[in-house]
Amino acid sequence: MGKTLFDKIWDSHVVDTIEDGPSVLYIDRHLIHEVTSPQAFAGLDKRGIPVFRPEKTVATADHNVPTEDQHLSIKEELSRLQVEKLAANTVKHGITYYGLGSEDQGIVHVIGPEKGITQPGRTMVCGDSHTSTHGAFGALAFGIGTSEVEMVLASQCILQTKPKRMRITVDGQVRKGVTAKDIILYIISQIGTSGGTGHFIEYAGPAITALDMEGRMTVCNMSIESGARGGMIAPDETTYNYLHGTRYAPEGDAFFQKVEQWKKLHTGKDAVFDKEYQFDARDIEPMVTYGTNPGMGVKITGQVPQPEEIPGASRGSYNKALQYMELKPGAPMIGQKVDYVFLGSCTNGRIEDLKAFAHFVKGYKKSGHITAWIVPGSKKVEQQARQEGLEEILREAGFEMRQPGCSACLAMNEDKIPRGKYAISTTNRNFEGRQGPGSRTFLASPLTAAATAITGRITDPGTFHP
Repeated sequence: MGKTLFDKIWDSHVVDTIEDGPSVLYIDRHLIHEVTSPQAFAGLDKRGIPVFRPEKTVATADHNVPTEDQHLSIKEELSRLQVEKLAANTVKHGITYYGLGSEDQGIVHVIGPEKGITQPGRTMVCGDSHTSTHGAFGALAFGIGTSEVEMVLASQCILQTKPKRMRITVDGQVRKGVTAKDIILYIISQIGTSGGTGHFIEYAGPAITALDMEGRMTVCNMSIESGARGGMIAPDETTYNYLHGTRYAPEGDAFFQKVEQWKKLHTGKDAVFDKEYQFDARDIEPMVTYGTNPGMGVKITGQVPQPEEIPGASRGSYNKALQYMELKPGAPMIGQKVDYVFLGSCTNGRIEDLKAFAHFVKGYKKSGHITAWIVPGSKKVEQQARQEGLEEILREAGFEMRQPGCSACLAMNEDKIPRGKYAISTTNRNFEGRQGPGSRTFLASPLTAAATAITGRITDPGTFHP
């Protein structure tokens, strides 16, 4: 029997297997940031041991950093201490660090791919749930806890129980205005926030392979919002073209020799998955969430579901979500007033996301009551946006581009949506208070965010009329 893509990578990285227990899995690359690493380094210091293979770890500051005046000292004391601690720990242990002021700084799941740290066939971990982003390259990538961060720093290995395998196939071609973000929001709305629990998802089908790498990263990024351990997509020419010429990719003939190895990273025809789903891309419209988890999503042309449409077991959370969001059953999503628009995060803070947003708003003006935060995912994205004239397009439309960081994705920095305000956000989570205490979030794509920023109300980008 053939192996799945997941099995091929997992099996080739197993160092040992504990009888009736987890496997010892070798980790090729370890990404760290300022939030989940301080306790891990403190654990090493307490035990008096060094980082085992510091050259396999890369660090950046992203969660706690401000997105304005990054040349100044960070105002929030805890954020400043965490960033300073990360800088000190990386110097002490000889780890590559991209901090504020570095032209390589950015969100950890943005800089990994753009620098070629992320490569097909690798195992990759980070103390961050959205590490699944890197699976877009045919890597086996997943988030880990702080104690596991310490484990990898100490041994370059981790104890893991092998997940089950799931394949989600999306056939056909998407319609106008539908993006990768809409594809994954649709999938989660169909299988639920626990539909992927215990599984690693492989995405396949024409609608998936038609995506560029930025789109594939968006899909894999949100895999964990379905409860999955991670997501991945088999590498192909799109993958190889993206990696060619990146800093850490092989050079010259060595790159093409590597490509020949990467071409073997695909699921065998007779491989068996534990669970499979199949969707038709023509059924997918621009999506938007109405509740307080990513599974509470509907087509933008739809309405807030009626109670009888919600399974009994989920009705309690449904009622609580509507109360928090101050929405009524049957209310149309189009036309809902929005106060804030946020473009950014490890889900949608890449150059293609900024391009899509900027080209959509070109020639229009931001609605007067909208506060918009346009936050590039890395210094490279920021620089490219300037070089390609995107910043000027945004400025003429009334927007201002900020500096790189996680920003309003998770309210661990100065960018917080005020209590009671509604934000349409290109991030990955719409939990209560996720973007600021008492804030209310509608998840959507960059195109939907752009249309909404112009009109001031939730707007279908496919039928946009200012």
